[in-house]
Amino acid sequence: MRGASVGGVAAVLIASLLWGTTGTAATFAPTAGPLALGAAALGVGGLLQAALAFTALSRSWAVLRQHAALVISGAAAVFVYPLAFYSSMHLSGVAIGTVASLASAPIASGVLERLLEGRRLGPWWALATLLGLAGSVLLCLSKMEYSPGAVLPVVAGIGLGMLAGSAYAMYSWTVHRLMGHQLGRAASMGAVFGVGGLLLVPVLLATGAPLVASMASFSVAAYMALVPMFMGYVLFGFGLSRMAPSTATTITLSEPAVAAVLAVVVVGERMSAIGWVGLAVIGTSLVVLAFAPASPRTGAALTMGLSTH
Repeated sequence: MRGASVGGVAAVLIASLLWGTTGTAATFAPTAGPLALGAAALGVGGLLQAALAFTALSRSWAVLRQHAALVISGAAAVFVYPLAFYSSMHLSGVAIGTVASLASAPIASGVLERLLEGRRLGPWWALATLLGLAGSVLLCLSKMEYSPGAVLPVVAGIGLGMLAGSAYAMYSWTVHRLMGHQLGRAASMGAVFGVGGLLLVPVLLATGAPLVASMASFSVAAYMALVPMFMGYVLFGFGLSRMAPSTATTITLSEPAVAAVLAVVVVGERMSAIGWVGLAVIGTSLVVLAFAPASPRTGAALTMGLSTH
């Protein structure tokens, strides 16, 4: 992988596996809406990120103020992501919602790097992304085969998933960019996710009553905030400091596969043979990325020598 360490790849992969459980976990809190679940998961998780990084944030306050526009843009993406992501799963199902969100992220991430940094992404990135998207389409076709009457909700869910994927790519790029401005991983993640978490608090206060109505719903919210969102993003930040955002977001194509399998095994969603072929194609995209030769950087990307904190 392009400039990625083994430890960084492992960290992002584990984070992806944890994120793949969120859709299934959400089904155990049926009375809670997608906005409440999203705001609780990443709102609380984001504030915990900031608390964990308190010392680093204090030391880096002056630098963060200089790059306030980056922090705000990343935080806005953190705000949009969970609301769009959980709404996508609510409308189109766990498998499709996750696939639409995460499969669109590598394209958005690559486009950001190309437009803002002048990075040449190369044919291997394109091949891995196309394979991932092809596998995602097959998963969607599998769902449509069993629910042909659910066209409008599925289409709306896919649209929201693509919005979530774009937001995910944006905050990944923003954190990576902040790390290139003499900011450590903890300060970069803490600032972006902390401000994003604050933005999500009003949404949680307005919609979160069902989350405390029963122990089951509260447990689901606590799990999603502490494990996939908090622990997952700690691991993701570690990996992001050791690779390009487009590489990290392509590795996370493993999340739709995990989500799809759990949706079938645990939730009871149905998947035909074409859906299982889609999972295999997504796996192939990860293999292509893993053995892809390095791609050179151009333009602004040349200045982003990251330290490993």
